[in-house]
Amino acid sequence: MTDGSDTMLTADQTAAGQPSSGVVAGIKSFAAEHGGAKAVIEYVGKRGARIVLVGSDGAWGDQFAEDTVKAREACAQAGVDVENAWERELMDQMRPSNDLWRSMARRTMAR
Repeated sequence: MTDGSDTMLTADQTAAGQPSSGVVAGIKSFAAEHGGAKAVIEYVGKRGARIVLVGSDGAWGDQFAEDTVKAREACAQAGVDVENAWERELMDQMRPSNDLWRSMARRTMAR
């Protein structure tokens, strides 16, 4: 899992209908480290679904599931609430790391 970066993780392949135990464990671990968390699930085509986690302390990270159904089930098993969309309050809570700001600046300067 990442802490405020744009690096993505891939979920393990699992039996039909069940999310990866690694994804569930990753979500639980993130929530425990950051005083709780909320999630937003984003469909990313053939790749599956991205679970963006926002911790109570403003840190954020992500996990990947095979599809949106498994992503929602993984969040439910981990005890993390899923937001329906990116609400202003949730976005205001996010605090990007200095490393992320630097990487975004490099991409802008390279254009």
